[in-house]
Amino acid sequence: MKMLRALVMRLTGMVPGRRRARERELAAEIDGHLQMHIDDNLRAGMTPEAARREALVHLGGVEATKEAYRDRSTIPWLDHLLQDLRFAFRQLRKNPGFTCTAVFVMALGMCASVAIFAFVDTALIKPLPYRDQSRLVVVAETAPDYARAILSYADFEHWKKLNHVFQSIDAYALNGGFTLSTRTGAEPAAGTRVSAGFFRTLGVVPFLGRDFYPGEDSPAASPTVLISYAAWQKRFGGTNEVLGKTVTLNGSPHRIIGVLPRDFHFALYGLAEFWSTLRSSDSCEQSPGCRNLLTVARMRDGVSMKAAAADMQVVARQLQKEYPDLNGELGASVMPLRDAIVGDIRPILLVMFSGACLLLLIAGVNLTTLLFARSDGRHREIAVRSALGASSSRLFHQFATEGLVLAAAAGSLGLAGAEWGMRLLASIVPEDKLEGMPWLRELGLDHRQIAFACGISVVAGAIFAAIPWLRVSLPSLADGLRAGTRGSTGTMWQRVGAKLVTVQVALAVVLMVSSGLLGKSLYLLLHVDTGMRPGHLASAQVDWLPDRYSTDEQTVALERRVLHKIAALPGVRSAAVSLTHPVGSDWGTTGFHIVGRPDQGLHHEVISRQVSPAYFSTLGARLIEGRYFADTEDTSKPPVVIVNRTLAKRYFAGEDPIGKQVCYAWSPQTPREIVGVVDDIKEGSLENPNWPAIYTPFDQNPAGMMTVLVRTSMAEKAVLPEITVAMHQIDRDLSVHDETTMTQRINDSPAAFLHRTSAWVMGSFAGIAFVLGVVGLYGVVAYSVSQRTREIGIRIALGADPRSVYQLILREAVRVVGVGTVLGVAGALAASSLIRGLLFGVRPWDWPTLLTAITALGLAAALASFIPARRAASVDPVEALCAE
Repeated sequence: MKMLRALVMRLTGMVPGRRRARERELAAEIDGHLQMHIDDNLRAGMTPEAARREALVHLGGVEATKEAYRDRSTIPWLDHLLQDLRFAFRQLRKNPGFTCTAVFVMALGMCASVAIFAFVDTALIKPLPYRDQSRLVVVAETAPDYARAILSYADFEHWKKLNHVFQSIDAYALNGGFTLSTRTGAEPAAGTRVSAGFFRTLGVVPFLGRDFYPGEDSPAASPTVLISYAAWQKRFGGTNEVLGKTVTLNGSPHRIIGVLPRDFHFALYGLAEFWSTLRSSDSCEQSPGCRNLLTVARMRDGVSMKAAAADMQVVARQLQKEYPDLNGELGASVMPLRDAIVGDIRPILLVMFSGACLLLLIAGVNLTTLLFARSDGRHREIAVRSALGASSSRLFHQFATEGLVLAAAAGSLGLAGAEWGMRLLASIVPEDKLEGMPWLRELGLDHRQIAFACGISVVAGAIFAAIPWLRVSLPSLADGLRAGTRGSTGTMWQRVGAKLVTVQVALAVVLMVSSGLLGKSLYLLLHVDTGMRPGHLASAQVDWLPDRYSTDEQTVALERRVLHKIAALPGVRSAAVSLTHPVGSDWGTTGFHIVGRPDQGLHHEVISRQVSPAYFSTLGARLIEGRYFADTEDTSKPPVVIVNRTLAKRYFAGEDPIGKQVCYAWSPQTPREIVGVVDDIKEGSLENPNWPAIYTPFDQNPAGMMTVLVRTSMAEKAVLPEITVAMHQIDRDLSVHDETTMTQRINDSPAAFLHRTSAWVMGSFAGIAFVLGVVGLYGVVAYSVSQRTREIGIRIALGADPRSVYQLILREAVRVVGVGTVLGVAGALAASSLIRGLLFGVRPWDWPTLLTAITALGLAAALASFIPARRAASVDPVEALCAE
């Protein structure tokens, strides 16, 4: 480094001592040449003044001669660059207010845009950890009201045999999760079951060991399992001896055959430690009507997405004809794997990135206003430098150097802020949500984000250089030299400042309205009618070893022991069980038929839930007609069901559903009588419309899992640990997990999380835009007042009262804010139409939100304009005239 510095200094003539000596020698030599010419002119009879003037003309100017000599003895461009850098740092140090404001505003915009770009890049641009990801697709069944329906094992087998477009197609189970037997008892273990070729289809090779062999998912094969890299480190200490070890999952020993790569994730399922195989002997896979699978496929080379979709539609129609009861209206859809993974968050990420870009644009407009004001103040300086011989290119280089210094400072600060911003945004993502967004674990600055920031810095530097250059008119040097009064530059407000503030106000309105709509959507989502009373309601998932409770009688006996044990806990008012949590996913759908009514090939898909008799009273659900289940209704009694309002309205419009009979598509020989109708309970996502639902008594149709729901008279969180203790008292191998309160479940649901994140980020951007817009308005109005001090002083001296001065200043501000607001409202309406898919219960043209944003901005703008107007009205005319 020292050698490099010495070389640069040597090349540029900056070696200490040598430069000063050379300058003295150069000055002495030029003085000698000048004196020789003067002596010659004196001998020719000229006067001393004429002789010196003629000598200077002949020499071409002392400073110009010195500059030419320096150019020959150094590297000119490097010497000029170092001079410009020194001058730029000196200029910026002399104006700390401008420098700090410019760097901070630009860094703020860069921080937001780079941080959000990192999210967009990680989720939407970076390649997935699979081989040849562009050939990977998700294939799903479609129903009239369901774009992605869940697949049965039988349909999966038919798809594999009948398609002509996939190199391979494999499935994974949604009803995954294991109970892992350990020395201390059973505990839940995240995981799922997949078909044998699942990882080969993805193009994932185990880090250690081997993949599943073809056919290893058959009933005759011994159970094997692959484990994640994290599970290998956490549970097995990262030892290679893990291969061949046996783990007990769901009561069945599984041999570990491999460890998956560190970077592998499958976001469509979420966190998984264990990957076992689908077994066609499992109860759900045995039933053609049980739907618990989704698929991933690899298209053949040369097959397009359109061709794959067309082929699967042919397959779906063929299955409709062969199995009209089960596949009557079921079609098939094909979409890229990445679209399926990021489909829900892509619009939110793009909206947030658009908001960050708007914020960056507002910061740029704010800086443009500052630069115009500063260039007006330097107009006389630049004119003097030009008159003294500075060329236009030399001046431009100086402006460019100052711009690059500012841009480099803002870029460095912006990158540091972006790193902090990314960590802040990632920290608001709950740990359980990371299961569906594993790419956030890899979030951080890399070469793409740095390149993006450098690109912004280069553009900013060009703007910093271009604005002063365009502002200073070199041909009008005389005008610049006469620009000695403030009034000569006061027209900048009318010509430039007003237009820039108009843009700022318009962009601020767009961001404020968009964030207001998203915030209102979040509020309405969290207050949507769930059909229950979530306060004082807790829940927990309970799993057990299948071989220990293998019969319906054993499962029913366990359910009754669970309810009896929990009902005896202090503070528990009532308890119930269900197949799964309310306000969860739409998992657990099935087909059904109405007994005695021809279906005409139609497929009716409904949510199916097995519940205990106290389920509805524990939730606080509303009974519309009929009755609840009785405690005595078990397999010895006639099968009964309760339906929700949506099912009754859709399938029994104008009829009384009580007494009618329905049957499941997978059990058409078992009619079930409708004994009650309840109001809709949010069994699925908060933002989705209520689906038809059928509830059956748990004792008549036991499930292989259960969710315990508890209504308490005390703080519900206090009961959660007691539930776990009670379950282990019943059976130490019962696995209890997903313990939460219903209020927390609603607030942390995927829909609420996505809406909350978008509202939070856009609200932050809108707040910053609001502040920048108001500060920009104040700055330009204050600058205009300072430039018109002489004019205002003359007006007051001629008899103008303070009220007229107020009106003069405020009229201009109102015009600017008014035009900006009108443009902003138009932009906000267009923007809200684009984010229509992210809104819940709110129209894009929600007038209360528009009026609130306009009112808030108008009041702040009025205050920002009033302060400079008050200063203008208090101008002393004598001081104003003398100040010039």
